Amino acid sequence: MRKYLFILGFVCMAPFALPAQRLPVEMTYKSIDTTKLRLKLYYPDNYVKDKGLPAIILFFGGSWSTGSINQLEPQAKHFASKGMIAVTADYRVKTRNNTSPFEAVKDAKSAIRFLRKNAIQLGIDSMRLAAGGASAGGHIAAAADLTSLDDKNENLAISSRPNALVLFNPVFNNGPGEFGYDKVGDGYRNISPFHNIRKGAAPTIAFFGTEDKFVHPQTAQLYKKTMEESGNRCDLFFYEGQQHGFFNYGKDSANTYFNKTIEESDKFLRAMGYIK
Repeated sequence: MRKYLFILGFVCMAPFALPAQRLPVEMTYKSIDTTKLRLKLYYPDNYVKDKGLPAIILFFGGSWSTGSINQLEPQAKHFASKGMIAVTADYRVKTRNNTSPFEAVKDAKSAIRFLRKNAIQLGIDSMRLAAGGASAGGHIAAAADLTSLDDKNENLAISSRPNALVLFNPVFNNGPGEFGYDKVGDGYRNISPFHNIRKGAAPTIAFFGTEDKFVHPQTAQLYKKTMEESGNRCDLFFYEGQQHGFFNYGKDSANTYFNKTIEESDKFLRAMGYIK
């Protein structure tokens, strides 16, 4: 098994090689004390070594308190089947690490910076590096683009901003009256994607159920309006009668909304030049 060492923001990697069976390639992207944060990289079956491919990194949901790196594995496998390098990422959460959403955003930025720093070894096109996530994972993906909550111990000359966003009922707004305000308090302006929208934000696609009790459709609509007024692309899709988490694989026997959201994701990524 190949070993990877993370020291003060730098990575020492053995020569990169994929296992023949295309199992996920696992590595540590960040260490904090005894906590090691992992990535799982899913490669296309027809991957050619040394060819830079578009990539997408996906962050699980769980209210910044819990969650599993495997939640979005079905989405990752799908994107890999379309010719991308798909990555699922761990990050610190309250129940395991006694941390807040602020540390989660810093970890998301660290993971994106790690991929970009090691893009050549990993076979990634660093200019086509998308991020995505579910709920709180969607929040930290968007916050990685729009906020400045970087880990100051890293090489900040390497961008931690994604080039595009694919988000599944993301928490867009952490302001008063919105989800997560109780966890971030008066610091919401530093972490809330909505309060940091500006020209040049990553093109975004996001999916919501009309019966979402955590992120109200009006909150999502206002986000889209503000994004577009700032000159940014923001595509929203609403699914009638669906609640939070409706998009997850296995939610129903036919995977109805997993398939619907994946189909629209493919169209978006195709328009971005990430998949053929």
